[in-house]
Order: sequence, then structure tokens, then C-alpha cells
Amino acid sequence: MENAKTTVPTQTAAPESQLHFLDYWRIIRIRKTIILAVFLLVLLTTTAVTFVLPESYMSTAKIAIEKEATDIEPLGRSQSSLQYDPYFVNTEFEKIQSKSVLYPVITNLNLTKIYADPDHYGDKSQGSNAPPYDLQETYKILRRNLDVRLSRNTSLIEIRAYDRKREIAAAIANAVAEHYKEWRLSDKTENSKRGIQVLTNKLEDINEEVKKAQARVDELRSKYNIADSAAETPVYQVSLEREKVSALAVELTRAEAEYVFYKTKLDELARLSRLDLRKAVLTAMPTEQQLPQLLSELALAEQTLAQRRVDYSSEHPDVKRAAALLEQVNKQIEDRLDGILSGLTNQVVSLKARRDQLQRAVEEAKRQVTEEAQKSGEYFLAKRELENKQKIRDAILLRTLQEEVDMALPKLSMVQVVEAAEPAKRPVRPNIVLNIVLGAIVGLVMGVGLAFFIEYLDTSVKTIDDVERALQSPVLGVIPQNIGNILKEGPDSPHAEAYRVLRTNILFSRKNPSANALTAVSGGAGEGKSTTIFNLAAVFAQNGQRVLIVDSDLRRPSLHKFLGVSNSIGLTNYLLKQNTLEEVIQTTSHPNLDFLPSGKLPSSALGILNSARMKEFIDDVKRRYDFVFFDSPPIMGVSDASIIASLVDLSILVVQYRKYPQAMTLRAKQMVEKVGGTMLGVVLNNINISQDSYYYYYSGYYYDYYSKYDYDEYKHHDESDAEKQASEKAASADLKPKY
Repeated sequence: MENAKTTVPTQTAAPESQLHFLDYWRIIRIRKTIILAVFLLVLLTTTAVTFVLPESYMSTAKIAIEKEATDIEPLGRSQSSLQYDPYFVNTEFEKIQSKSVLYPVITNLNLTKIYADPDHYGDKSQGSNAPPYDLQETYKILRRNLDVRLSRNTSLIEIRAYDRKREIAAAIANAVAEHYKEWRLSDKTENSKRGIQVLTNKLEDINEEVKKAQARVDELRSKYNIADSAAETPVYQVSLEREKVSALAVELTRAEAEYVFYKTKLDELARLSRLDLRKAVLTAMPTEQQLPQLLSELALAEQTLAQRRVDYSSEHPDVKRAAALLEQVNKQIEDRLDGILSGLTNQVVSLKARRDQLQRAVEEAKRQVTEEAQKSGEYFLAKRELENKQKIRDAILLRTLQEEVDMALPKLSMVQVVEAAEPAKRPVRPNIVLNIVLGAIVGLVMGVGLAFFIEYLDTSVKTIDDVERALQSPVLGVIPQNIGNILKEGPDSPHAEAYRVLRTNILFSRKNPSANALTAVSGGAGEGKSTTIFNLAAVFAQNGQRVLIVDSDLRRPSLHKFLGVSNSIGLTNYLLKQNTLEEVIQTTSHPNLDFLPSGKLPSSALGILNSARMKEFIDDVKRRYDFVFFDSPPIMGVSDASIIASLVDLSILVVQYRKYPQAMTLRAKQMVEKVGGTMLGVVLNNINISQDSYYYYYSGYYYDYYSKYDYDEYKHHDESDAEKQASEKAASADLKPKY
């Protein structure tokens, strides 16, 4: 028994795949009832509310506004410089709907009584004697019935008023436009008046300050005896004195340089010998003419004396005359040198005196400039302050005159009523077509959203990918909805094809050919495991194998109803040793298919399946039959299913489409593995192929393979035969022993 069991290798987790468009379409098809219900509910509610709502009329007044506009160009500035300002327009929207504008509208139109009237927003239970609303409550109602916006593709402002009476709507729109115009003009005028008053007050103050400053200037001019010309051109006078000081300073610099030059030359000549002095004077004083001539005469005299001494003796008169001439020339040269040095000394003394005189003049001029600046500085500061105050006074005076002229200019172009409101011919609220279309769109969106939300909350098994990803087990078969007894329908039934696919997958999935005992388990009740195990056994039998079906669901047996036989004797009688195996096994209409009912379960034998005789029974029937199929109760609630799963070779998990959470199905698989059972795979049951096209490729093709006409004829004939067989079996004995 243990050797016959096989182990299916664990599959790796499939990667999480993204939803395809067809997956969304599948959800919409499956949840179409919810979508349709929500859609109709919202649509009908919207339609009902639309027809119940009272009619409302709209009137529109169009106005044009400017930021700061007059009918002619303002004084001192141009209106063309004013640019479009979106914040200004939005601000004016709020001003139009402000209490400053709407309160006069409410008062003039007597809206406190109109809105309290039963035909409007009043309480009809009070009749025509309903008290008027207060101003604030009326303002709230009027604010709700106003809509201020820009006209499309223009800078015009539309004032839309809504009311149940067309005349009142037009009157409100026109009144709001006119009162806004009046309020804007009056507000501008009041602001200008307040500004002019501030400027006038400031002008009076600055005039007093100018008078005080003028008195101070006159006092200082008299105190320091400042001439009118100097008072008028103080900057020029100060500059002239400074230029005088600068000129003297330049002359002083030149005199100092000349004095230093000649003093240096004199000192150098005084240090030389008489002989060197002769040559130095010629170099130092190139303009000297007498000394060079004397030197030439000296050279000639020396030459003559030398010649006479060669020709004559020293006592000769010619020699004496030549020597006397030489002495005379030397004396003239020495006298000339003394004269040059004396003249140079006198020149140095003269230059020094001139330098000292200029230095004293510069000091005196600086002293005079300093005294003049000190004497007139306070005066000029006072005069500058006077001039500044006079400029401020002139600017304020000019601005005051400008504002007075601007205020006097007409400003009708600030707000212009371009188009007055007229009573509407037809109501604008409620918009029946728009409301119904929006209701349909909202209903459809809500329905689809609710469907996807429910789908998100639904954790049950929906697709093959869900099973393989959550359970890590292969899907062996997909069983459609409304499948009956395959044994009655015959081998040509289109329903049998799904079980043939399941049979093929089981045969190829088992690793051990001797593993021929199989059971179907499920996590909860009603998932179709009994139908699945019965039809699977019938398909095996139709394929030529000898098959035994054992109804091992002792608490709620159901397989005997498929065959129309009695359940009075069966598995429990054999396990309690009340009957032999040959006595409890019954034959069926198919020669290859035998059936073992569950029998009656005594209250004292609840654990009968967990016994040695049950193990012996399974070994015995495995030897006698090619395949043995065991039905079992839900594994989550009863221990019998776990026992059967541990005793048989293979187990398949039947999962009903969209019934139980995936966690419950996973728990069922884990319980089979905990008791040592071999989980071969999963069978998805009760799939609606017509609604969920996802499964058409897995189990829907064979429906198209068979013609509808042949199937209907076959089904009608088979149902009549089945009814006859059932009536005959009911009348005959319950037991049909095989051995």
C-alpha cells in the first residue's frame, strides 16, 4: 500500500502576471448583474429626482470693466499702460457677489419677502403669511442663485441670475450689474476724496515747514553777512577760492623747485678750486659769454709769453709786456668768477625770498577758505534743507492738482453694462437630458467600480492561475456547469469530454502505474466532489477499465442517488463484518462499473474507517479492479476525509469556482499532505463557460464539436430510458450481487 503511493514534485511559484484587457472584460461579464443593477438604480434615481426638481430660469447681464479707467487720458499718465490682470478680474468676481453690492439689491427688489413666498423658497405650511427672511439668510440664497464668470473668448463678465420666475431672474441680474457699477464709481470717488484730503493736509504741513526753513536761512545770511550773489551761487564761490589756493600752490611748487636748483648749483661751485671753477662755470652756465672770451685771451697771452721767453731774455721789454698782459687777463678772469658767484648767490637769495612769500600767500589763502567755509557752512545747509522742502511741497501740490483733475474726469468706462438681462423663454434647470446622461455615466462608473471592488474583496478561486499560484498544484481538469449523470447520458455526451480530459491528465500525472485507488476531497460542502468522482469513474469504465465506486461518505452519502439504488447495505456492513464483500458490492447498468454504497452508519461505529479492516478492504479491491474511486466528506469538517486520503494512493482536490476563499482550499491541500496523502492535482468545478470566456479554451471547445441537433435527440432518448430504468430499479430489489 505504501509502495504504491507516489509523490508529485512541488512546482515552483508562477510569476505574478499583470492583468490583460480580457481579464477586465471577464470581470465585467461575470459581475454584469451588479453593474446593471447599480446602473439602473442610479439612472432611475437621477431621472426621478430630475422630474421632481422645480424649474428654474436664468437671465444674463454682460458688463465690461477696467482696472483704472477714465473717459479721457488721465493727467500725467497713460491708460494704454494698463495691462490685463487675471487677479483683478477674480477679485471683481468676489466684489460683485459681496454684501456691499448684494445688500442694496436685496433691499431694492424686496427679496426678503419674495424668497419667503411659498412659490419660492418659503415654507408652504405657513401659507401666504410666512414671515420674511432676514437680510443675511436672503443674501445666502441670492449668492447661491448667482453665477459670475468670464464670457467665452472675451474679457466681458457675465452675471447669471437663477430664479423660479423668469422676470425676477432678469431683474436680479440687471440690479446686480447696476449696483455694482454705482458701487464701483462711488468707491473710486470716495477713495479719491480721501486721498486728496490726505495730500491737502500734508501740503499745509509742508508749507509751514518751508516758512520756518526760509526764516532760518534769512537769519544765517544776515548773521554771516553773506552777499546775495554768493547766496545764490554758493558752489561757484567755493570753487573759485579753492582754485586760487590751487594756483598759489602751483607757483609755490615752481619757486621751491627753482630755489633748490640754483642753491644746489651754487653749493657745488663753491666747493671747487679756482682752476676747476673756470671749467665748471662754462658747463654750469652755458649762457655765460664774457668768461669764455677771457679764457681765450688768457690762452693767447700765455702763448705769447712763452714765445717771447724763447726769443728774448726775461728782462726784455717784450717779455715783461707779455707777462703783464697775462697777469691782467688772470685778474679779469678772477673778477668775473667772483661776479658770477656773487650774482648766483643773489639769485638764490631772491628765489628763497619769493618762495617764502608764496608759502605765506598759500597759508593765508587756505586760512581764508577755511574761515569762509566755516562761516557759510551752516547757512548753506539750512538753504539746502529749504530747497528740499520746497521740492517736496511742489511735488505734493502737483499730485494734489493731478488727483483733483482726475477725480473730476468722467469714469463711465470703468463699468459698462454691455448687455442687459432679459427674461428667459425656457427654463435651464433641471436639464433633463444632461442629468439623465450624467446619471447613466455615473451609474455605469459606479457599477463597474463596485464590480471591481467586489472582485477585489473576493478571495475565492477564479482562474487556473489563481489555483496554481496559491496551491502550487497543477489543474487537472475544468468541469463546466450543469453536468448531470454521465452514465445516463452515454459515452457520446458532450459533457463527458471534460471528464475524459481529467482522466487523461490523471493517467499521465501518476508516477506509479499500480496507484489505482483515488479519492476526491474538498475544503467545504457542496463543491461537487461526489458528482466529479462518480462521472470520473463512469468515464474510466466507458474506456474499458473495470472500476469500483465506493461511497465512503458515511455521514451524508449521495452516490446511491445517482444510480437509483438502496443504501441500506454497504461499506459499513462489510467493515462491521455483517456481510461479505460479494454481498455489498452492486452492479450497475454499465458492465465495467460496480458500486459499493456507504450503508447505514451506527452511532457506535463513527471511527470505523480508521481500522485495519478498512486497510485490508482497500488492498483487496485494488487487486480485483483496475481503478477504485472513493467518495469522501469535506476534509475541513470531518476526519473521515483525512483518513481516506491517507489510505488511498492518490487524491484530487475539487474546488468549486468562486465559492470558498483560497485560504480554505489551501488548508484542504495542507491537511491531505499532513496525513501523508498524495495530492495529484486540482479540479476546477462548476465553471460557467458561457459567461467566463477565460475557460473556453480549456473545456469549451468540445461543445462546438458536437452538433446541437444530435445532442438534443440523444438527450431526449436517454432521459426516457433513464426514467424507465429508475422506475424499474425502484420496484425491484435493492441489491444486485455480482459474485
